[in-house]
Amino acid sequence: MAETINIDAARVERYITELATFGKHGETGVWRTVYSPEWVAAQDQVAAWMTEAGLEVRRDAVGNVWGRLEGSEGGKTIVSGSHIDSQRPGGRFDGALGVIAALTAIGALKQQFGQPRRTLEVLSLCEEEASRFPTSNFLGSRAITGAITPEDALEMVGYDGKTMAEAMAAIGLDATKLPEAKRDDIDIFIELHIEQGPILEQADVPVAVVTAINSIRHYVVELTGRSDHAGARPMDMRLDPMAGAAEIALGVIDTALRMGRPAVTTIGRMEVEPGGPAIVPEKVTFTIDARHPDPATRLKLYAAHEAWMRAVAARRGLDLKWTITTDLIPCVCDAELVRTLQDVAREQEIPFTTMSSGAGHDTQRMANIARVAMLFVRSKDGRSHTPAEFTSTVDAVEGIRVLAGGLRRLAY
Repeated sequence: MAETINIDAARVERYITELATFGKHGETGVWRTVYSPEWVAAQDQVAAWMTEAGLEVRRDAVGNVWGRLEGSEGGKTIVSGSHIDSQRPGGRFDGALGVIAALTAIGALKQQFGQPRRTLEVLSLCEEEASRFPTSNFLGSRAITGAITPEDALEMVGYDGKTMAEAMAAIGLDATKLPEAKRDDIDIFIELHIEQGPILEQADVPVAVVTAINSIRHYVVELTGRSDHAGARPMDMRLDPMAGAAEIALGVIDTALRMGRPAVTTIGRMEVEPGGPAIVPEKVTFTIDARHPDPATRLKLYAAHEAWMRAVAARRGLDLKWTITTDLIPCVCDAELVRTLQDVAREQEIPFTTMSSGAGHDTQRMANIARVAMLFVRSKDGRSHTPAEFTSTVDAVEGIRVLAGGLRRLAY
């Protein structure tokens, strides 16, 4: 059995509790949007913890915070971390636990084994949730991969009416320098995250090694029919887009059910025009969120959904059009890294499973420049994006032990 890496559970719990005070919302919630005063204080605290751990601290042009443990051989770096922002409100674990995990793991490695052969870095990403700017998803990792420009910062308008460039300027960041955040010297990125779903709890294991991250396709669908009187127009003479939308909704959800896990499909928003209780609608607009982690199977899922929409609209005499507003391809984790993390979990006798990720993560973006992997830790009741989300310190430490063991294998 490999030498045990000592992870201080009390330190992990203290970090979780203290970080949650920045943007505290109610008893257990966190409201911490990018570039807010709460966000600034949280990033300052993370930077202070990095310094305490003996890491070299720097901040990049978009506000990501890096803690570096220089390796004796130089070369491309191995990075671990996650995002520091939250939903409005969210919980204290989503994103933040990944930052804490990376800091704790690399700090423990430095203390126990000294300088690594390869450089290790802790990364506290500035933003992932798009909770302040609706089009800013994965801002921190997009900047690192060169997928955001100063023009984007000028065009992104937040829910408060300010542009991203203005929000950056308010805390001393210059949007014109955004390209300086790009990195081309990262070899590996490993992100620990809460699962945000019920699979680990259902399986009664604390940790999962993630094999792939779902594709995400968002459709905005418009069905147009004819507005009529709800009492005077006979049922067999109607062109009712609500009936068509209901049939499409049930059909696409049933398709995902029949495909089986991990296929998922969700109808998340619906708008009815004119929206009167005694009026057959003229138009119904709704969203479809369809996801699958397998590159080939996701295309079959999308094709089935689109064929069903066309068939329902044609049979009911409705005009149909849709727009694809998000289309992220699946991210398949690096097979060697997956095996490494699995081997470490077995060596340390930590119960684990393998699974795909239903949610999107910064790892998907980092895969454009690095080999990637993920670890999940158990979420109580499968809850996330809510103040009710909870992961026990015991489960968090089990995940951090796997992360630290993996980083040791890779860097030492």
